[in-house]
Order: sequence, then structure tokens, then C-alpha cells
Amino acid sequence: MAELNELSAVEAARRIKAGDLTAETLMRACLERAADRDAAVRAWAHLDPEQAIAGAKAADAAGNPGPLAGIPVGVKDIIDTADMPTRHGSTIYGLNRPNADAAVVTLTREQGGVVMGKTVTTEFAWRNPGPTGNPHNPAHTPGGSSSGSAAGVADKQFPLAFGTQTAGSVIRPAAYCGAVGFKPSVGTHSRAGVKELSGYLDTVGCFARSVEDVGFFDAALRGTAPSPLDIFDGAPPRIGVMVPFRIEAEAAALDMLETVWRRAETAGATIIDIASNTSFEALADVQTVVMTGDSGRALEWEYERHPERLTRFYRDNIALGLAMAGDALAGAKARADKARAEQAALFEGVDILLTLPAPGEAPLGLGFTGDPLFNRVWTILGWPCVTIPAGSGPNGLPLGAQIVAPAGADATALAAAAWLENALS
Repeated sequence: MAELNELSAVEAARRIKAGDLTAETLMRACLERAADRDAAVRAWAHLDPEQAIAGAKAADAAGNPGPLAGIPVGVKDIIDTADMPTRHGSTIYGLNRPNADAAVVTLTREQGGVVMGKTVTTEFAWRNPGPTGNPHNPAHTPGGSSSGSAAGVADKQFPLAFGTQTAGSVIRPAAYCGAVGFKPSVGTHSRAGVKELSGYLDTVGCFARSVEDVGFFDAALRGTAPSPLDIFDGAPPRIGVMVPFRIEAEAAALDMLETVWRRAETAGATIIDIASNTSFEALADVQTVVMTGDSGRALEWEYERHPERLTRFYRDNIALGLAMAGDALAGAKARADKARAEQAALFEGVDILLTLPAPGEAPLGLGFTGDPLFNRVWTILGWPCVTIPAGSGPNGLPLGAQIVAPAGADATALAAAAWLENALS
């Protein structure tokens, strides 16, 4: 029988609503797991057990309203919380206490969720990593920038968590840690109260341990009922297999992807090979230009006021972004806007694309959170992406499969991911 901290979010909410479980009991189970595992995983930027228990007790006293019904939620530490510090992974913000919750945190609380604590992020959700280790082997990175959220969910310390993605910061750590990660269509959830890196690219997403749970959480934030996940049960999806930057992928990842599409084909899916090309892959360079230009402007205050607290990478790249001409940055965004319209043609004849979320397993060491190359193009296009666990590599670490759908077709992405999740199980 599963421990309480291992319950899915949907099952936990059902049991709480039925009166078979309290939010306090669930929170205490999650806190116990967090205490047992903190020395190895170090998912937390801020965790006050008494505060977390008080939040759960308050939820119970209120009758656990809303779909989230007292469920613990981890919040990435670039997302403002009025009752907890928000440090952005930086010593510059060591004493920072926001005056208000971010919009998505407000929604979480309104829908009945309980903020358990703040999860580790790379500094400013960019490059400089925090202390979090991969829950499957803490000597390996969990990925970034949403390091603590991905690792903590995968380690069963909490069932739901927020992440953000500007390049690959939801999808890649989910793949490395063996969690389910969902990056919805760009602009889906408000970024008010979320530390900006690129207003054009930044997207609020989430983590869970099943597609059903990420769909459940995402729907609660939208204020809607969860989208049906069984739309492909009678007619399996048409899947386009596309692997940009194939030469950069590890053999184990490519083997895993072939296993996934072959199992999907056996389960009835139509499989179509879609070749990549240099013009499509060049969009990764456009993403880099946009991210560099926007981040220079977004972090100008930190660069001007606290340069001594910034690593050389940040100083150099913020300066590069600030030096970028406004018309060059605008031109890159115009090129991306054009690509968002033109590249939609990839979905003619297929429902979703199946691709890699990362080059392979999580790299050894905590100084580098991995290469976002396999995420950059999908992020600049703004399309919804889901990654699901799909096997393991030669070191026994998770490998994931990434599902991509057209802009706005978030429900299709989730339904196809759920169908594939079932086919792989």
C-alpha cells in the first residue's frame, strides 16, 4: 500500500473530499519524507514545517474547498509568496520578502492548495545552479532551472509543484528526474509576481508524477474542469516523430525514443517520420538572441547595483544583452512571430510531435544543469510540451519522451501524453 506522500494529487484530493484523509495528515507525511531526504536531495530553498502544518490545518478548518483541497504544492523560488521569502536563488535577495503573492500562488490558494515551501531554482532561473541533487543519484544534476520542483516531486516529497521555462527549465529537469513536466502554451498563466528573465519566452508550468495530475493542477489554475484525457481511446493519435539536433543526442536516448514510438505503433498509433532541417534548427539561435537581449534588460538593476554578487557568466551575458541593439532584439522576435505561424504546418497530418526532451541522462556533477538545446526551438515557438518518464539510461537514471502540440492545443498535448503514458505502462 502506498505511503500517503506517494498518493497522486487526484487521489489525495478525492480522499480529502471524502473525509478519509485530512490535509494536515497528508502534509505531515510529505514533511516526514522531506526531512528524511533533505540531506541527499536538497530540494528546498525555504521550508518551515510549522508554517506548512498551520496552512494545512487552516485548509481543514475551512473544509478544504476548491479542487486542490488542501494538497501540498511546491513553489519555485522566483515566484512571489507574501508569507515566505523569495530569493530568486541569489544572495542579492537574501532578505527579500514580497508584499503580495504572485498571481498563480493566489490562484493556488483560492483553489484550495497549500503552499508547502519554496523550491530551489538556479539563480534568476538561468545558469548558476543551487545545491539540489538528482533524487535517483544525488551526484548527478536534477536539471534546471526548476531544480527543486522537479526533484522534490520525483522524490515524493510533494505531489505538485510550479516551474517556469525560458529555454528548457520545466521539460529538461522533469526528464532528468523522472517526473511529468508540463509547459503550456506561452501566455497561458499570468506571470505577475514571477521574476522576469524574458517577457517573450517565460512560461509558468508545473510538475507532477502523472499526466492526470499535471492536467488536474493546470485546470485548477485555469479555473476549469480538467480536459478529458481519453480523446484518443477510440482513435489512437497520429504521431510525427521529429528529432532536431539528432547528432547531439546520446545513443540511449535515441534507442528509448524508438522503443516509445514502436510501442505506440503497436498500440494503434499512426507513426510518421518528420525530418528536421537547418532553418528549423536555426530557431534555437533565435531563442538564444531573444533570451540574451531580454535577460540583459530584465537583470539590469542587479548588474548595476550588485555586480560583485554576480558570476562572470551573468556579468558577461547581461552586458551582452544590454549592448544588443533594440532593433536587433525586435527583429529576432519578429522572426520568431513569423516562425510561430509558418511552423504550424508541421502538424498537417499529425496530432502531436514526439521528440527528445534532453540529450540523454542527467549529467554527472551539480555545476551544470544540462543542455537545453532540445527545448529551445519548442520554447521560442510557444507550443505546449509535456515530458513523461520513458525508461532509463546506462547509469540507471531516467530518460523522458517529449510530446509537443500546436499553439493553444494544450488539451491535445495532455491527452496524447496520457495515451502514451498508458501505452508505455
